[in-house]
Amino acid sequence: MVILHVSAECYPMAKAGGLGDVVGALPKYQKKLGDESMVVMPMYATPFLQNNEWDVIYKGNTHLGDWFFDYTIIQEKTNQLGFSLFLVDIHGLLDRPKVYGYNDDQERFIGFQVAVVNWLSHWTSPPDILHCHDHQAGLIPFMMKYCFDYEVLKNIKTVFTIHNAQYHGAMGWDKSLLLPRWDTWKHGLLEWNNSINSLATAVKCADKVTTVSQTYMHQLKFQSAGLESLFEYEQGKCVGILNGIDNELWNPATDPMVPFHYSIENFEEGKRKNKQFLCTKYNLDVEKPLIVFIGRLVGEKAADVLPGAIQHALDKTNCGANFLVIGAGDTATESALNYLIQLYPGVYNTFIGYDEKTGHEAYAGADFLLMPSRVEPCGLNQMYSLRYGTVPMVRDTGGLHDTVTDIGDEGGFGIRFLHATEEDIVYSVERAIGLFQDKEKMQAIIHKAMSIDHSWESVVSIYKNVYQSI
Repeated sequence: MVILHVSAECYPMAKAGGLGDVVGALPKYQKKLGDESMVVMPMYATPFLQNNEWDVIYKGNTHLGDWFFDYTIIQEKTNQLGFSLFLVDIHGLLDRPKVYGYNDDQERFIGFQVAVVNWLSHWTSPPDILHCHDHQAGLIPFMMKYCFDYEVLKNIKTVFTIHNAQYHGAMGWDKSLLLPRWDTWKHGLLEWNNSINSLATAVKCADKVTTVSQTYMHQLKFQSAGLESLFEYEQGKCVGILNGIDNELWNPATDPMVPFHYSIENFEEGKRKNKQFLCTKYNLDVEKPLIVFIGRLVGEKAADVLPGAIQHALDKTNCGANFLVIGAGDTATESALNYLIQLYPGVYNTFIGYDEKTGHEAYAGADFLLMPSRVEPCGLNQMYSLRYGTVPMVRDTGGLHDTVTDIGDEGGFGIRFLHATEEDIVYSVERAIGLFQDKEKMQAIIHKAMSIDHSWESVVSIYKNVYQSI
């Protein structure tokens, strides 16, 4: 089976969140299962582009409204990712350093999708499955079926995966002029709430729709930013498939980004050394439990609750724990978090920003990972933390519900709480301190956590079943 993934992100070429991690790993494991799996994405001006060699494999041209533009498809030469990676170069539109955040993002990603469909129409042997990810690729199933110039593609089966349904890619009807000539009788497939809605269009037009956890699939019928009735109506073709993680990349025994390697056999010494490194680096107390937050500082992640929750937790427990916050986002939240440094020296610090190495160091050195998310379709951070023997503290929602069992339940290995509130977080911190002080139980839970298998090997066969079903 030949699968082509279409995505705005793919690690290590470009990553803004979990989408990049998934698209950077799933194709590799699909190839190990025996399928031909590839990725096409925009050509951003990132270090990975500049530090690797590329072959030009196709040059084409097409229209974006009145603009007739040239595009180039390049391919990474060495196959170092374990699968073929193709980039779409549209000069002046995609070749910028950031993935998102430009005023013309709608035009950028429509142009990307039009170029992909145009390129695909020239393949002599098309893929069996076109697997589109999130709204930045959401118009492709519509284009393949209802754009006159691309009727040759209408029999290719499409799968659409929703990594975060809070972002719809909605736009005004004036943007319809940017699409290739299309059957206007089908305008209802583009429309939702008087706008073109890329996410809704993909759900309507794709042959199969997946989300990144079973619980999140269920929640979309009640919480999807206005698309609840659509998910209720289309539930027959929707399925939740829990993400996996790349166990080769995320492995404390071999990870080049952590100072001291360890495995399930010697995690006690390895965790201790990495914690000492982290505490020294950020001026924290190695004798106290270390709780880290790693993620975007946005409302979705309940980051706005963090400053008050951390302050109350430190006050209530008489500074009985360390906190390290790693992330960037809302500037007011960043300022509030930075302000706490002067109030709690020696037990609290921040790293405003994110780089991959800092994250790996934190997973290896922390005792607990805090995820109070309001919305978490799957969550990969808690799976990384389990892999590195760091106990997850999570709000009971989405994929966090599917992957973390509370220590109060039989076989539990994490701390779950119901609400993204200061009170629930403070109570969970008290539970974490109590667990940390029970050394024997803490070691048993770490051992349990590190033995859990969330690898892609256990997931790719489920995707293959979805492909074969269509």
